[in-house]
Amino acid sequence: MEPSAGFGPATITLPISTDVDLNEFKQWLISREYSKSYINAVMCYASKYHYILGNNHLRDLDTLSNDIKASTVKALILLSKFLGTYTQFKQKLSEYGIKLARPDSLTAFLRILNNGNSNIIEYYNQAKSKLNPNEQTFLKFLLKSGLRTSEAIASFNMVIALSRNGKLCEYYNKDLNCLMHFKYPKTFIRRTKNCYVTFITPELLTAISQSSAVSYSAIRKRLERSKLKLRLNEFRDKFGTHLVSNGILEIEQNLCCGRLNSGIFVKHYWSPKLAELAQRIFKAVETIEADTATTAGE
Repeated sequence: MEPSAGFGPATITLPISTDVDLNEFKQWLISREYSKSYINAVMCYASKYHYILGNNHLRDLDTLSNDIKASTVKALILLSKFLGTYTQFKQKLSEYGIKLARPDSLTAFLRILNNGNSNIIEYYNQAKSKLNPNEQTFLKFLLKSGLRTSEAIASFNMVIALSRNGKLCEYYNKDLNCLMHFKYPKTFIRRTKNCYVTFITPELLTAISQSSAVSYSAIRKRLERSKLKLRLNEFRDKFGTHLVSNGILEIEQNLCCGRLNSGIFVKHYWSPKLAELAQRIFKAVETIEADTATTAGE
């Protein structure tokens, strides 16, 4: 769901209920610990398409593109839960035969076939040359951590702040060589997107500690002024693919990227040696740096 500007009126009137205060709805979303960007998106779609709830306008959803339709339905589902009318709304969706399209295996194959981030290392070098030294360090951290951009910014700035206060040991486990995101659940543990640990070498940790804080807006503006597209999230794809291509098991890669499932094997049997895993990941990540150097020299 992509957010758009504005939330619409402060109060919306729905035939299925009394007036609904959008501020109350927003506070309800916040209380359920959704991310800020997701909340902004939900508010935008809910304020624009709220009239569909309680009316016979569900066919209006069919006039929307698949992406906007999916985002609208998700927003209306949350709004209906807030209003206590989720069961009725779900029944109406069923009656009208409205379903959210799920990605199938063919879609996944076509994404792989038309992979647009095959030149991401070339982009990495171009972007790095346009950024300030602290942002260059951040870009390196983003490439080598597998974190989402927002997570990486929060982690990067947290390392700096804790280091200056002599409390970095609360976040970095030097025995396992990892940042322990799970200790800060309000920042890193969310309903659907999580990150638990990030394996990071002492050398990169020191470089970050000696750096200065970064912001997404500053990086975005600098890259846009240099006529470079924003492709920061593609570093996560590169990281995950590169680990698996260099001997890291998929389940281990999922751990690094915050995608642990709740299956029986993971919950009760899988017990990886994290210190050993860290060393294997560092070895795999060295290949990314080698690719970077090779591409930069071409």
